[in-house]
Amino acid sequence: MPLSDADIEEEERHFSNVVATFRKYTSYHLAANNRRRKDLFTLPKDDRELLEQLGYKEKLDQVDKAILANEQFLNKIVVDPEIFGEDGNEDALEEGDEEGEAADPSTSARSHSHSHSHSPHSHSHSHSHSQPHSHELPKEYKPTEFDMDKLRSTLKQFVRDWSAEGQEERETSYGPMKDALLAHFSDIPKEERRNFRVLVPGAGLGRLAYDIASLGFACQGNEFSHYMLLASFLILNKTERPNMHTIYPYVHSFSNVPDRTSMLRPITIPDVYPTLPSGSVFSLVAGDFEEIYGGESDPNEPQAGLWDAVMTCFFIDTAKNIVNYLRIIHKILAPGGVWINLGPLLWHWENNHTNDPSIELDLVEVKQLAAMVGFEIENERTIDATYTTNSQGMLGYTYRTAFWTAKKKI
Repeated sequence: MPLSDADIEEEERHFSNVVATFRKYTSYHLAANNRRRKDLFTLPKDDRELLEQLGYKEKLDQVDKAILANEQFLNKIVVDPEIFGEDGNEDALEEGDEEGEAADPSTSARSHSHSHSHSPHSHSHSHSHSQPHSHELPKEYKPTEFDMDKLRSTLKQFVRDWSAEGQEERETSYGPMKDALLAHFSDIPKEERRNFRVLVPGAGLGRLAYDIASLGFACQGNEFSHYMLLASFLILNKTERPNMHTIYPYVHSFSNVPDRTSMLRPITIPDVYPTLPSGSVFSLVAGDFEEIYGGESDPNEPQAGLWDAVMTCFFIDTAKNIVNYLRIIHKILAPGGVWINLGPLLWHWENNHTNDPSIELDLVEVKQLAAMVGFEIENERTIDATYTTNSQGMLGYTYRTAFWTAKKKI
């Protein structure tokens, strides 16, 4: 069903607001840091002198410098937001180019954006539709704390997916999934893996999908958030060398900080140069998982039965209707195909304020539902995993994630 003019306008407005959030990052966070300076001068003189001896003013100055450094990096992400424009090459979404470079994660003819938080103490949902037309920034738009939280989360996602510091967290989540994929296709010679298609919904900044393509499989990531899509475009298509960029993702909060060095530590990204061998098949597709893979098959990109594996990492709890998610995964898998899952059940639409439906099942019910849909679950276990956790912070959350492999019954 074609989008109405009102839908198109709303999509353009949402995308413009996302770009505006990137561009107003500096003024927003410098103002927040300056508030601390003002608070300092509300204290009695003796208290201020003690804090000056601690170097508190100098710390605030160092945070300002880190924010300005982040600005340089974030500006690179939105220097050309027209990657979401009408000139996107749909063919590039289906395969890497002949040199094996990662395909542009640009939008298809119709795409949607939904950004969510894996924080155990907050849920954030923004949903609108992004139509590839011209994007003029509305000068009057003032990003909210909600918007900025998404941007700060994107910086932390870079740590998880594309830094040496995030390697341990990646290995905990991505490692078992990749091992299970290799085990399932252990009888397939490496040079033939490119004939097997793997889908990664909720791909985020694309590291898991990239790693799978690096193993030789034909891999496609799917992502809904414009924050993630813009950021992954930079890292996958504009990187010239490892550790090309330096960011300071932990300077935005002074809570649960063990020391100044921890808060101000730089993170270099990416830890690898994201290129692939010639002939690799790797792509990122923007849009809503249910609409792209659950709708009527596009004659140019049929979905039903054509995926040999679906890898869901911290993903299935983004569903409004988990029944439909599992039905789609089952439908698009080839006979004998495998679904590999790892993640918690932090239902993202629970208690939402937008009147969206939300079906929230417990773990036993999810597994029973999977069997009813037509899956045979194997290799179940619980894996303790973190998600964008500050490894040097005083506070951290650990998920007791559910891991399994599930074969599509023939």
